Amino acid sequence: MEESYYAAAKRDTLQNILSYSFELKYLILGHASSFQDTFHSLLSFTLNHTYSLFESTYGAISQDAKPLVSTLFSDLDLYLRGDANTSVEHSVHSFYDKLFPLVYQHLVNPGLGSNVSTWSSEGSECLRATRHDINPFGPHPQELAQGLSRALVAGRALSRALAVGSEVLNAPESVGMARQCGRALVRMLFCPHCRGLTLIRPCGGLCLNVMRGCLAGLAELDGPWRRYVALLEGLSGALSGGYEVELALLRIRERINDAILTAQLHGPHLSAMVGKVCGSLTEPVSSTPVSPTSRSLTPSVNPTIELQTSVTSSSPTTLPNTGNQHEHITLKRRSLPLKPSKNDKPRSLKKISKEFMGYIQRYKSFFSTLPEMLCEGEVMMDENTCWSGEDVVESYTGHVVGNGLQAQKHNPEIKIRSADPILVNAKEKLEHFNQEVLRL
Repeated sequence: MEESYYAAAKRDTLQNILSYSFELKYLILGHASSFQDTFHSLLSFTLNHTYSLFESTYGAISQDAKPLVSTLFSDLDLYLRGDANTSVEHSVHSFYDKLFPLVYQHLVNPGLGSNVSTWSSEGSECLRATRHDINPFGPHPQELAQGLSRALVAGRALSRALAVGSEVLNAPESVGMARQCGRALVRMLFCPHCRGLTLIRPCGGLCLNVMRGCLAGLAELDGPWRRYVALLEGLSGALSGGYEVELALLRIRERINDAILTAQLHGPHLSAMVGKVCGSLTEPVSSTPVSPTSRSLTPSVNPTIELQTSVTSSSPTTLPNTGNQHEHITLKRRSLPLKPSKNDKPRSLKKISKEFMGYIQRYKSFFSTLPEMLCEGEVMMDENTCWSGEDVVESYTGHVVGNGLQAQKHNPEIKIRSADPILVNAKEKLEHFNQEVLRL
């Protein structure tokens, strides 16, 4: 019978703990989804906005440029989701590196690649490799990279913060109750049954001592959790303070247009510099016909040519396949390609952020008040008598301890000397993340 009571006490207490933590976890996961949906909607909207620039103004390179734009926005999507391997500056500069050969061949020198010559794959590679040194687009690539980095950093940090918070709230689900905790729960909840006192409730002080002892490891999360919630409030406030993210994304089209115009405006000077750095960018067209058999056995000169050929017929949102094994693996990690729609309008980050700030503030002291919340369901405060753990009394006379492991040294009902390793790991993860965000 005692073992049955022991199992029931542990089961019921864990279910009560999880019911409270689930409310908080649901709040975090629900708003994480709302933020990601809004980010994705904004990215899709501005992706479509950027596509229209090439379709309406730079039709000569529109089809070849669209996969580059798609890759850029997929990288921004991954960045906002908190992907550790994605850098805004690297993604922006990689986009301009690949855009330069298209702009130079079709917009700056449209005569290159005539009937007697063809565009050299080595020339394309040289333009890509030296774009930063030649600087055909002026200050616009760097301005775009820096502007996006500043605007998106809070959104990225918030996405990562919500993911970390969800992981921390998984910890109670994995923690088992110590033997001494189970025995204290049985003494508090079921020992009166042996005397036929099935309706008597435990004294408030007894319940607090038992619950604070059982949850001493969880209470150690209180300090880091309070700092974490303060960081959440700051990050949400940064997103709700204006429309910086929206404006930064909408400026992508303008920055790209300014960069291309800069290259066209300085065409003669740019051509002279390219000639010095890369030499001839074309090669004579061979007059010797190539049989179908020999063509099929001849390897491609450069995967860049395959890329430019294949993306012409691809859909606007299809990520390019460069044929390179390393890049193929990288692309597999990408999020699903953004799908632009003319009816896709971005939602307001400001409204979602303010709503989240209002909710999360209520849970700042969650881990320190959890014992009180659990005891509210066990204790009848208006009754004249209660169960002290030993007998029916008018009031509990034992010393009521505070939260945390140190306070349990003086707990008269239960002795807990160390926290569960899972909770220790959760605390360290939360502290590490707090310090990391403060360094941003």
